[in-house]
Amino acid sequence: MNGAGAMAGLAAMRADVSPLTGKHSAHVFRTLSETLNRWAADGIDTTSFHAGVEEAKRRYAGYGLQKMLPLDRVLVGCESSHAGAFGGFHHPDQGYRHLQMVAVITMYGPMERRNPERPALALLDLLRAYAHDCLHYGSRRRYVEVAGVPVRTQYGINYRRTSGQSYSAADPRGSHHTRNLGIVMEGACDMEARAITRQTAGRFGVREPSDALGALAFRDVTGTLTEEDTGHVVDVPESEEQTQYAAALCDYEKGVNRRYRHFLEEFASGEEDECHARLLASIVNGDVTALGTWLDERHGPGTFAGLFRTPGYFGPGLTA
Repeated sequence: MNGAGAMAGLAAMRADVSPLTGKHSAHVFRTLSETLNRWAADGIDTTSFHAGVEEAKRRYAGYGLQKMLPLDRVLVGCESSHAGAFGGFHHPDQGYRHLQMVAVITMYGPMERRNPERPALALLDLLRAYAHDCLHYGSRRRYVEVAGVPVRTQYGINYRRTSGQSYSAADPRGSHHTRNLGIVMEGACDMEARAITRQTAGRFGVREPSDALGALAFRDVTGTLTEEDTGHVVDVPESEEQTQYAAALCDYEKGVNRRYRHFLEEFASGEEDECHARLLASIVNGDVTALGTWLDERHGPGTFAGLFRTPGYFGPGLTA
């Protein structure tokens, strides 16, 4: 990106993350490294998280990602003064923010405390969130300066004109499939993160809790949710936030992960793993040429643009 003013603006945003944590004024935020050190000092074995991160590094290197999201750019919220606060991957208003280059996440479970109520499950949730956000951090991005303001025109394999028009349109509400590159990329990142978490859970013998919400959360972080799991409401009478968390979990599964799996089944039947790997490599390097050729060989010329390009879109990205 060119433009000293825009670069200075980005630097200022990355130096001050208070606008992000300020949305959660009741929670205390610490860096991920500090959080893990505090938990370890209190007797919690954090080995599973560190082992999962090493596995993520190995896998991601195969997609071309050489640098993981720095631990001091991940802020973990806990010790909340908000009565009944409940955190985790599906807590509202959190995740990776590309302009600030920081991830804001929360400790899974009741947050009115320093340490997680269920350490093993909280560490899996933390691993899933971190592995997921590392892929967002490593996705190819391109910015241009517009009136002194940085505007992102490329994110992974998705493109946007400076006017705001996106390469692909939003899916219709309630759709079971996707033609939206944002959903495809989000689904690809989460499928990979959950595969790492699932492997880690098996390696360290983390078992599924017996209560409804705990079981749902475990199946979510390990990518083993079923349609039956998300087909009914999990009501926690004593906690409105826990009920809302379960609802957000189910909505994300149906709106992102299930749509992404359906996409792979539609266009890479029998080759889902290879397509998924090609997608992740393209997201990291920002080049859809190899992926487009692979799809063309199976579905005819111009498949990528035919699937995803919004009519009338001309600008960055594939246009034919």
